[in-house]
Amino acid sequence: MKHSKKVAGLAGLASVLWMGLTAAVAANQKRLLFNPLGSKREVLKPYSSGHRTRPIVVRSNDGTRLSGWLMTPPVAGPHPGVIYFGGRSEEVSWVARDAGKLFPGMAVLAVNYRGYGDSHGDPAETHFVDDGRMLFDWLSERHHVDSKRIAVVGRSLGSGVAVQVAMERDANSIVLITPYDSILALAQRKFKAIPVEYVLRHKFESVKYAHHLKAPTYVLRAAFDDVVPHSHTDLLVEKLGRLHADEIVPDSDHMNIPYLEATQQRIASFLASRFNQPQS
Repeated sequence: MKHSKKVAGLAGLASVLWMGLTAAVAANQKRLLFNPLGSKREVLKPYSSGHRTRPIVVRSNDGTRLSGWLMTPPVAGPHPGVIYFGGRSEEVSWVARDAGKLFPGMAVLAVNYRGYGDSHGDPAETHFVDDGRMLFDWLSERHHVDSKRIAVVGRSLGSGVAVQVAMERDANSIVLITPYDSILALAQRKFKAIPVEYVLRHKFESVKYAHHLKAPTYVLRAAFDDVVPHSHTDLLVEKLGRLHADEIVPDSDHMNIPYLEATQQRIASFLASRFNQPQS
């Protein structure tokens, strides 16, 4: 009898702990998933040596103020364009610093997500995707940008934004840096004992949308990645509608990959080859 009560007590305690952990993950998922690290800029005075660089403020469809940078080549356009979507804790001012190497001869738009940098609002998957579509339209309407030659580039968390934007907009090309099949799948891998599918509101299920992508898609993986295991990238790549290439950048990890010269040269070369092709 005592043994049965002890077992029942332990089972009850385990149940309480499980429910508590599940509730904690549900309540803190925004911090766990987005983690914008305050408003500190990665680069104090962003400036591209190969572009005219200016800070911009745009309003989302619901009026939220979004802040970032627009970089345009110093010669007359129209130019091909690029929209960059950053990672989980990424403030995007560094893109202005590196745009001369990453995106030579291209107009570049890098805007911080809601709650990141100087952008207002709260981070959420629906907001990121809605804002991404709005930014694509905004850039395509600039007189110095060729609306038929706009690429989307997404890193890590931003790969999920890029996939959904490219699915609904006429992107010329797509670059995905350390992409995943879904944030839901990554969360299930990390929190095996929790019914994540019922509590996670921001699932970023790129694998569900990948087959809709019509533009050539270039996938870049880190050689050592303990955030997005290659198995999760494999599942996405299998579903991509039009894979251009799937490459591993030597000596890279999940954090340093976009800053490496090898990465930047690969992206610049791919986009230049795409933008230089005759337009139908």
